[in-house]
Amino acid sequence: MEAEALALAHGGDFSLWGLYARATITVKIVMWMLIIASFWGWSIIIQKIIIYRRARVEAESFDERFWSGEPLDELFEVIGPEPPGQSERVFAAGMTEWRRSHRNDGGMIAGATARIDRSMDVAIVKESESLQSGLSVLATIGSTAPFIGLFGTVWGIMNSFIEIAEQQNTSIAVVAPGIAEALLATALGLLAAIPAVIFYNKLSADSDRIVAGYEAFADEFSTILSRQLDS
Repeated sequence: MEAEALALAHGGDFSLWGLYARATITVKIVMWMLIIASFWGWSIIIQKIIIYRRARVEAESFDERFWSGEPLDELFEVIGPEPPGQSERVFAAGMTEWRRSHRNDGGMIAGATARIDRSMDVAIVKESESLQSGLSVLATIGSTAPFIGLFGTVWGIMNSFIEIAEQQNTSIAVVAPGIAEALLATALGLLAAIPAVIFYNKLSADSDRIVAGYEAFADEFSTILSRQLDS
């Protein structure tokens, strides 16, 4: 009897497609949710890697132009009030407020330094929000996907026990398919969660470093403008 049961189990289709095809509708829905979450997570990861790399290149290029000795007014005229780069937008916010703070007689309106700082801070917050958008999705996938997969596992095991009770047979041929289907749901959950957690931590650190660069630039730029005000 045991040999027959083992033969039946060995002859079954235990490929990924075979396990999916035999799964109940609930487990199939769980699997599709995890597959969609995995693709969604990877799309965000690839998009953010490209965006962060572009932001770093743009920041390095703008720093070279900013510290090249070119007059700030001329640099602002070249890039305009709404430039495409993140560092350029922080600079443009400060220069726009700098020009607005000039009176018609050439003097400066009181509190110019504080307003310039606030303008650049607002620009940095906007860039930070743009850089970090989508990271919350990775955090959600990383924290919930294992539990969704576990739900599919519990459901599959429950159906395996129901089938055992109905057939009154505890052979491996009866138990193995249901257990395998259940474990596939757990595997998909981990497959979605592990990259999401790893890249969430990495991308969050990369975003913090980029924003810290913007903040350092804003402080240096504010110091330059303050020096000009004092003179």
